[in-house]
Parts: sequence; C-alpha cells; structure tokens
Amino acid sequence: MKNASISLPLSLAALLAVASAAPAQAGEVYGGVYAHAVDTPFTLNTDEHGTDFQLGVRGAPIEALSVIGKPQPYVMVSVNSQGYTDFIAAGLAWKVKVAGPLYVRPGVGLSINDGPSFRVDETTMYRTDLGSRVLFEPELAAGFQLSPRVSIEASWVHISGATLFNPRQNPGIDMIGLRANYRF
Repeated sequence: MKNASISLPLSLAALLAVASAAPAQAGEVYGGVYAHAVDTPFTLNTDEHGTDFQLGVRGAPIEALSVIGKPQPYVMVSVNSQGYTDFIAAGLAWKVKVAGPLYVRPGVGLSINDGPSFRVDETTMYRTDLGSRVLFEPELAAGFQLSPRVSIEASWVHISGATLFNPRQNPGIDMIGLRANYRF
C-alpha cells in the first residue's frame, strides 16, 4: 500500500483541479467505476486491486486543432478504493461517430500517480513499481448516446511509462469500467 501522506495531498489536488474547471468552459463532465489493475497484455502484475472511481471534465472541442479532428481537452482524477495507486491525468480525446448513437472515443494524455516508488515481486524478483511519477495515459472508450446531453461508455484506461523512464521495467496499470457523461 502507498504512503497516505503522499496519496491524500495528490487526491485533494486532483479533486480541486477537476472541481475548479469553469463549468462555462466545460463541454461535459463524466464519472465512472473501474476494475483496477486488470491483467492485459499491456501490463505486468503489480499486486494491486480494488475499484477505481474516476471523475473528469472535458472542454469544448478545440477548433484551432481541426486539422487533427478537433479534440476535447480533459482533466480527470482516479481514486482507488483499496489505497493503491491514485492518479490525475490531462490530455486530449476525440469523439468519433460510428453509426447512429454509437461512437468511439480514443484519448491520450499524461498522468501523475502516487504509486510506490520501489516495489519488488518476491516470487519473480521483478520490480513492479511504475518507474516514474509521470506516465502516459492512453484510453479508449466505446459509447452510446442516450440523449443529446447524456451518454454512457465502456472504457479502458492505461497508465505506463512505455519503458522510456526505466528501460528495464514497465508494469503499467490497466483499468476497465463504465462511465456516464453529461454534456452542458
């Protein structure tokens, strides 16, 4: 488990960042529930578990970036129910219509986490810490538009250093869950 003196300030700072986003500037707010540290081909066992609660704000599409599809900026916080790795992330996400009310939403950002700075799996002797406080945060969602303002999404969120910060280890953490979006 992590050091509570690190996680509490990080969680509070993240909640303040999300809460202070000006609603007039926000395109939508979202919240979701995720399984933490899901075993996928993109991760190694970090021996973490629990449920993550995510809360975020997306801005309006950026017209000046129309050449890359007018992405929406976002900021989000993810808090783990068992006291494991929490993080805040910010980046860009694209909402791409598929057919009718169906869409996909890829995104990419950077995150700051409060996971342990050094952790070793006693069985394999591999390091399972994330290698850096700053990590990449790609995500992908499949969504369904319920009304002009409300949609739901099944999404995958990943945090990892892609071996750039430590070429010898890169366990990463995957979260898979559901989120609801409300557009202003």
